[in-house]
Amino acid sequence: MTEFIINLIAWGGYFGIFLLMALENIVPPVPSEVIMGLGGIAVARGHMAVVPLIAAGTVGSVAGNYFWYYIGRNIGYERFRPFVERHGRWLTIEWSDIEKVHRFFVKRGGWVIFVFRFMPTFRTIISLPAGMTYMPLWKFVIWTAAGSAIWNTVLAYAGILLGSRFQQLDRYVGPVSVATFVIIALAYGWRVLTWKPKG
Repeated sequence: MTEFIINLIAWGGYFGIFLLMALENIVPPVPSEVIMGLGGIAVARGHMAVVPLIAAGTVGSVAGNYFWYYIGRNIGYERFRPFVERHGRWLTIEWSDIEKVHRFFVKRGGWVIFVFRFMPTFRTIISLPAGMTYMPLWKFVIWTAAGSAIWNTVLAYAGILLGSRFQQLDRYVGPVSVATFVIIALAYGWRVLTWKPKG
């Protein structure tokens, strides 16, 4: 994975960063930590500038998240009801839960979008309910861009500090990403096994 990212960055420069960050938010296994970290290393080596790097990464993040927002907005949460009622056990939710999420997003969705930008996996998933609950596009873009810009800046400067030792970045980020997916999978399995309909 790291070699693929390095090759794409070398080929596309800032466009490569944009493309990778967009893909990271459409196909979560592509790790933003490694993408922006390697971008930071390129800055340390004099091959990139930090501001265009962060800008490209942030625009890519917004574009990738918009993909899921667009899908959610076109589906709409009302159309989701028959699916939830049929497969509620596997989703471990009921329609009343969806309605609560809808009301919550209408009132406080902006800061939820912002906070979730710092969480692996969830930073992508959160864009779907944002679209499904018809969050205004301008609000979605602003909160997504704000959270993504901060996170990408942290990752880029981490890469700059690491310098040429990019293997260390991959060494630590890889196991953390795998552990996160394993924990999420185990939590989901436990929730499915113990879930009971209300009433």
